[in-house]
Amino acid sequence: MFNTIRQRFRDMRTINALCSGAEKLANATDQKEPGAEHLVLSALELPDGTARKAFERIHTDPNDFRAAIARQYEDALHNIGIALPPDVAIADEATLVAPGKGLFKAQASFDTLMQTLYEVKNMKQKTDLAAPLLGAHVILAATTAQYGVAVRAFRAMGVDPAKLAEAARAEIIASRMA
Repeated sequence: MFNTIRQRFRDMRTINALCSGAEKLANATDQKEPGAEHLVLSALELPDGTARKAFERIHTDPNDFRAAIARQYEDALHNIGIALPPDVAIADEATLVAPGKGLFKAQASFDTLMQTLYEVKNMKQKTDLAAPLLGAHVILAATTAQYGVAVRAFRAMGVDPAKLAEAARAEIIASRMA
């Protein structure tokens, strides 16, 4: 029982890091509320490294996800006849700003991904109660979406969500054995 309580506190710290990281990343692109794509970006920054390793397992650079987000927005605008000026830049680490103050607010895609993350983690806990929440869990949850910026960014990268999900599962299993 003590191990279960201790693991829940660890998971809460991970969720806090994910949420504050996502908010910081959203604010850097002048968005007041983070979406699922910001949660994926935040997962890529977690110290456990499993989200990054999931991308690397399918021979994809996880650093390309940020550019893929911008590319899918550009593609969507292009499809309706709007071209972005060439001087519009993608936010980088130098432009990141602190999270907002007050109550945490997020886009519906963020809330949906967090609910899916909870479901994914609970399914996993049935087999291993002491397993920690990892960045790979976020990737696994994100791959279940049919619509949204994150899944369109995966496609813009040429990533098959099913293969990425398989890689995320493999990272979760590998982390338990480490």
